[in-house]
Amino acid sequence: MVEGQDGLTWPRWQGIVKAVERLRFAGLYRSDHFTNAAPPDKESLELWTSLTWLASHSKRIEFGPLCTPTSFRHPAFTARMAAAVDDLSGGRLTLGVGAGWQEREHDHFGFDLLSMTERFARFQESLEVISRLLASDEPVAFSGRYYRMREAILLPRPRRPGGPSILVGGNGARRTLPLAARYATEWNATFQTPENFARLNRRLDDLLTARGQSPSSVRRSMMTGLVFGRDDAEVRRRLEERGRSREESRNRGVLVGTPAQLTDHLSALQGAGLQRVMLQWLDLDDLDGLEAFAEMVAKPFRRTKAPSRRRAGAE
Repeated sequence: MVEGQDGLTWPRWQGIVKAVERLRFAGLYRSDHFTNAAPPDKESLELWTSLTWLASHSKRIEFGPLCTPTSFRHPAFTARMAAAVDDLSGGRLTLGVGAGWQEREHDHFGFDLLSMTERFARFQESLEVISRLLASDEPVAFSGRYYRMREAILLPRPRRPGGPSILVGGNGARRTLPLAARYATEWNATFQTPENFARLNRRLDDLLTARGQSPSSVRRSMMTGLVFGRDDAEVRRRLEERGRSREESRNRGVLVGTPAQLTDHLSALQGAGLQRVMLQWLDLDDLDGLEAFAEMVAKPFRRTKAPSRRRAGAE
């Protein structure tokens, strides 16, 4: 997972896409921001044009936004673009959506972030609109506080029945998890320790059971940070660059360590119910490091770990 607002350009994006495909990673995901959270502003390649390029220049990897804020675009546009990009890719898009959070970009570009209560009310309406447009072969009517539709239908219809999978991102037990249970085929947590993830995971199980759904109907994933070093000296150097200790980073849910240490952490997360993890790769030019991670951690982990209790294998 890369941060699109942190200096992403076409040459960097194209190089990362090609490397991820070649190195046999399961997928590539990116954030959707107009700018970074604190100045100075950095280059920030637009989300949907970048995903369109990926869809037509890769053949295997899954991909999507983590996550596209519903505060930026009318949900009808999000549904239309997602269906088209998914079709272009042959059904490899996961549509990650969130309520939005970064105040600076909303202020700079004139988007209303709204209060937390209003923001999640708008988010729920967005999920309702997106879900209905993707799923319905008949015209859709909807009347809400923020959005309205009358005889609305997506044509051409998505080739994948129901359109791309919807991922709801966030850690909130009171607001986010109920929305994930109702609308998502995947829930994506962020920056959680194995213990915290297990607690949230059980909460989602309970919500799904109360709705009469099997807990296995919603995939469990997490986006988190990564501090990877080939040896302890490299791990220490990278921690010093970030200004956080090993303990502080791990308490934030960040994966820290050498290949063996990272494998142990991934095993603990898998035991807590995690089915796949999207790891933040902050140095957009460090493709050599990405290759080393693939060879020393990702490939051996895939080869040695048994299937999880919900799905086949960790990704």
